Amino acid sequence: MRLIGLDPGLRRTGWGVVDVDGNRLRHVACGVIAIASEGSTAERLAVLYDGLREVLDRFAPAVAAVEETFVNRNPASALKLGLARGVVLLTPAERGIPVFEYAANLVKKSVVGAGHADKNQVAMMVKRLLPGSDAVADAADALAVAICHANHASTRAAWRAAQLLDEARR
Repeated sequence: MRLIGLDPGLRRTGWGVVDVDGNRLRHVACGVIAIASEGSTAERLAVLYDGLREVLDRFAPAVAAVEETFVNRNPASALKLGLARGVVLLTPAERGIPVFEYAANLVKKSVVGAGHADKNQVAMMVKRLLPGSDAVADAADALAVAICHANHASTRAAWRAAQLLDEARR
């Protein structure tokens, strides 16, 4: 299964594509959709939308995983991030791609083992878990979201299988 991890932002949205085969992960590609700070918010969101569409067209993921918004003290920044996040959630959903959301602390804990790990720790562990990846910053964060989803999806699948087996035995 091919999945894409997305780390939303109005200036930089990271993306990372991973192939999952059982418990094996393989790095496919990663990058950043960089958006100029000039232009209206609507124009910037359109650039993000077009960039995401190109990435989805190129790599055809079956599933998308998105990092949830970290709410900070600045309401204007939180609102702008929310707008970007809306585009990031909408773009795969309009293609019928299931979208899953993960809190930033859960992503960090899943990849590094600590929910308050810094970006350098996340990038280092992503490189270890996905040989061939040279991702940094936003792209590494997006790959971390993909890794988090792959791990949680396999756990959910194992629970479902055990539950079905248990029900069949009754």
